[in-house]
Amino acid sequence: MSDAKAYPLMKDILGVEAVTIIADAGAAASPVFDRAAFLDTALEGLNGLSIMERVRHIADALHEALATDYATAIHVVRAIAPRLTHAFQAMAVTEFVARHGLHDFDRSMEALADLTRFGSAEFAIRPFLAADPGRALAQMLRWTTDPNEHVRRLASEGSRPRLPWASRVPALRADPTLAAPILDALRDDPSLYVRKSVANHLNDIGKDRPDWLVEHLQGWDRESPRTGWIIRHALRSLIKKGDPQALALIGVAHGAEVRVDRFTVEPATVALGEAVTIAVELSSLTQANQRLVVDYRLHYARGAGKTAAKVFKLKTFNLAGSATARLGIRQVMRDFSTRRHHSGCHEVELLVNGRTMATAAFDLVCPV
Repeated sequence: MSDAKAYPLMKDILGVEAVTIIADAGAAASPVFDRAAFLDTALEGLNGLSIMERVRHIADALHEALATDYATAIHVVRAIAPRLTHAFQAMAVTEFVARHGLHDFDRSMEALADLTRFGSAEFAIRPFLAADPGRALAQMLRWTTDPNEHVRRLASEGSRPRLPWASRVPALRADPTLAAPILDALRDDPSLYVRKSVANHLNDIGKDRPDWLVEHLQGWDRESPRTGWIIRHALRSLIKKGDPQALALIGVAHGAEVRVDRFTVEPATVALGEAVTIAVELSSLTQANQRLVVDYRLHYARGAGKTAAKVFKLKTFNLAGSATARLGIRQVMRDFSTRRHHSGCHEVELLVNGRTMATAAFDLVCPV
């Protein structure tokens, strides 16, 4: 199924049924909550909104239904969250804090730490970071010792410089390393949920400050399984680019002593929606074992004879001395909301430890 077909289903997560669930939860939580007013406001114009627009729209409808002081309203909002049935419903409730609680920092921070357990408050924390980054980051650093993994993750995820779908924070745009103390505090976190966020945060930083990222991670314990996992995933964008320092940090040489015996992309011509199969055969040219990072760079055809490249992972493994390895992958050529394909020749490069070792190509035919 194409992303264009799947996207309306994503919006329906916050459709009429979800709004009704929130309305019922509000009525059950407190007599202060005006269920009818909430439904009228939340359902008006809902169908024409994207998923994040719906989050904000529902948050404002909550404000209309809670025509009272913020201290009372936030108490009701916190009572609503446990009664919800989906994380996106809870995110809409959490957004209430972002849009209507900026004036009450302490009460709002306490609420976000509570609400993030039901639906991540990573978006709701952004206005507080923008308004007072020092104070917000100090609070998030305190969250790194919280016993709840959702709260610890919020500290890392909410302060990501390039958090997808989220508003940009000017201070983090100017200096994406501001949250480094938070990442240091979480570098050996027992929760994979938290470690994934830390790795993604570091990967964000690496897109703007690659030298800082490599230097900073050199001071981390690569022998620790948890920390080592974060390091490898944090460096993934630099590794795809073949950055020698990033490769060295994960114990991989820049380049490898291997011979490419086979590199094919078949069939030679495919239609949009069909798949190509990439096959690789590598032979070691040394008696020593080698750590190999094998990727491929696909050059997408664009209009006016231009191309756009994207690197995909194939496999990271140890190749024994004088051994042979056979690798393969199948990739479906289909449109996404973030990528529209064009007819034409698509070149594919085989990358081994950051260096191009072979090339192949196929023609893609798209509907007119």
